[in-house]
Parts: sequence; structure tokens; C-alpha cells
Amino acid sequence: MGRCITVAIAGLGSRGKDVYAQAQKQFPKKMKIVAVADINPEKVAAAAKEFQIPEEACFSSAEEMLEQDKLAEVMFIATQDRQHVGHAIPALRKGYHLLLEKPISPLLDECRELVKVAKECDRKVVVCHVLRYTPIYRAVKAYLDYGEIGDIVSVMAVENVGWFHQAHSFVRGNWANADETSPMILQKCCHDMDLYLWLAGKKCDSLTSYGDTYLFKKEKAPEGCAERCTDCKVKDTCPFDAEEIYINSELIGYKGGNCEWPVNVLVTEPPTEENLREALRTGRYGRCVYHCDNNVVDHQVVNLNMTDGTTMSFTMCGFSARIARYAKFMGTKGELIVNMDSNVLEDNEITIRKFDSELTETRIDVSSLADDFSGHGGGDVKMVEEFLDVLSGEKEESPYMTSLEASMESHYCALAAEKSRVNGGLPIKLDDYRN
Repeated sequence: MGRCITVAIAGLGSRGKDVYAQAQKQFPKKMKIVAVADINPEKVAAAAKEFQIPEEACFSSAEEMLEQDKLAEVMFIATQDRQHVGHAIPALRKGYHLLLEKPISPLLDECRELVKVAKECDRKVVVCHVLRYTPIYRAVKAYLDYGEIGDIVSVMAVENVGWFHQAHSFVRGNWANADETSPMILQKCCHDMDLYLWLAGKKCDSLTSYGDTYLFKKEKAPEGCAERCTDCKVKDTCPFDAEEIYINSELIGYKGGNCEWPVNVLVTEPPTEENLREALRTGRYGRCVYHCDNNVVDHQVVNLNMTDGTTMSFTMCGFSARIARYAKFMGTKGELIVNMDSNVLEDNEITIRKFDSELTETRIDVSSLADDFSGHGGGDVKMVEEFLDVLSGEKEESPYMTSLEASMESHYCALAAEKSRVNGGLPIKLDDYRN
């Protein structure tokens, strides 16, 4: 049995407090939170109460926490995108290992500097590309590596962001404006750039990309709509009505029994109908989606040419009914199709079809792969557990682990795709980023 690893958490938002911190409750012998920091004092107080953190170990910012002597063995960094490296480098120099929320940074020079400092300090950094840790994609990786469909010639992948997720996170929410955070293809889809390159065992040579903001802008606003949903005269016909999404929806709303994401993002205290309505009247999540300060795309395509002459196409779109990822791997001996739905386990499936006279088809029972599919299909908690096990000496580092160096390939592709997109589909060579 490995020892218990002490953890300091910088950033107590949805990922820091509501996801990664919760791993302590599942693995109390492996992880102990000993310090927390956030700019919102209510979040700090809530975390201190939930995890029994003494007052002297609670800080008003990551910067204040990093002024102290080293407080733990590991720091979980879940601050905003453009703060990651600024918090990670001093943490490494103080001797922390890092669990670093993605993306590393929207600035390539910052990414490279972090890799350099991590090597100098001889510290482990795991980037939160959680999809590698899911049971469904680990099974896909095993089938592909075994050669079940022969050599992979082409991959077609789609990320269905989900209509309400697009509105929540990328129009009203924290990641709406790339100038303040990251481009959509990096913030949301570096997961996918990492995942499909890893699954296929490929490396990108060059790519092109197109995309734009089609719907979420003032000129698309319906006649008569207001700047806040609570004041809107046409809300009954709007699929993005905030009251309907956060309160009334049977699928994701408070009245449907949901007090977790995305509802709990609106308020610091436990959600109630009263405090949610107040948040919609005064906060950012009650704003009309046509009158926000967003500038990230709501749809984008990327075409990737691999170093071995094979190809990959990737589509991200905010206009989908469900939050799901779909991919089709086309090989010399067959095809493999994988669908991962974040909310409906029954819709998760792996199908393999062989190029034989019977067109033999095999369907894998995804429900048999694991007991827990919560949190990015079971990836969130598994990632934290594996990192803790490596640090404690319980396990060797696996090839699945999303090291800083491995994660850089996804960032090269995402940043190159954004450059291509803003330049009208300009072809980009990836070695220009690697070098």
C-alpha cells in the first residue's frame, strides 16, 4: 500500500473543488487536501468546511499560497487558462509535483518554458487530458494496438459539444472570450487532439482549419429579445433561455433534480430555486446569448495530414442535442466505431466490423468495462488516482499517463489549427511549432 499524498489546490471552481478535490472522499488513504486557495472567499470557506482545512492553510489567491513555504507534495492547479503557467512555474521551483488543468497555456512560448522548468526541477506534471483514462477509450486503444482493424488509414472524429454546454461555458461562461482565456479549439478540443493522436499512434505533419461564430452574436438576435433572459419577451421560443436550462429543464435543471454541473456553477452555496433565480437576474449566466462578450467559435473543422501519409478529420460543433464524442477508425482490415456519451451510458458503444466475407461485426458491452462512468466517462477520478499511485510508489508510470511532454503535441495541433482558421484555412506545418 502506497502512502497518503498531501495536496494543495489552487482554484476552487467546478474542476478544482467539485471534481478533483472530491477524489479525497473516494481515496481517503491516498490523498489528503491540506491547503486551498481561490479569489472567491465563499468558495474558500466552503472548501475549508468540506475538507476540514485549518484557517491558516486557506488563501485568497494562488499567488498568496505560493508565497508560503512548500505546503504539500502536489499542487492541483485549476485556475484560469492564462494563469496556469504563471502559477505552475513557481510551484515547480518550490518542489511541488503538479496536476495541471488543461490547456497548459494559449501561448506557445509559455508551454515551452514550463516543459523546460519541469525538467530542471525534476518534477512530474500531469495535464488533465482525462479522456485517456476512461474505460471506453482504453479498450479502444487496446483493440487498435492489437491490430484488430489492421493499419489505420483514416480517422473521422466529431465532438458534439451540446447546445446548452456551448451556451453555458462558451457564450455566457468563463471560456467565452479567447482574448481572456483560450481559443475554442485549444480550450475544449485539446482533449480531442490528444485523444485521437494517442489512440491512432500518429503524429501530425500539417493541417488546415475553418470555423467561425455563426449564431451567438447580436445580428442573429431574434426581434424583441432583451439583454437578460429574465426580461425577455421571446424566451418561450428560445432554446437558450437561461431559466429553462438551469431551473425548469427535466434533463439538467434544478426542478429536474439536478444540483450538480451546470447548475452549481451559478451559485457558491447549495442551489435553491431562490438563489438560482437571483443569479439569473444579476449574474453572467442570465445574459442573453446574443448579447454577450463571446468571440470563440461555435463550429470548427480541422483536417490533419499525418507524418505517415494517413489522414484525420475532426469536427467540433456546439449545435448538438447531446454532449458526446464519436469517432470512426478506418483500417486496412476493418473499421472501429466508438461513441461516448457523457450522460447516457446505454449510448456508449464500441463496434468493430471486419473486412471478411461475413462482414463480421463485434459489439463490445461498454457497461462491463468499469463500475463508475461518472466524470468524463470515468476518466476524472481515475486520472487523479493513477497520479497519486505513481507519486506514492504504488504503481509505475503507465504509457497512458498524460505527461507534460506528451500533452504538447495536442497543443501544437490546436494552436496551429487556430492560426489556420484565422488565416482562412492556411496550411500549417507542425514542425514550425515543434521547433
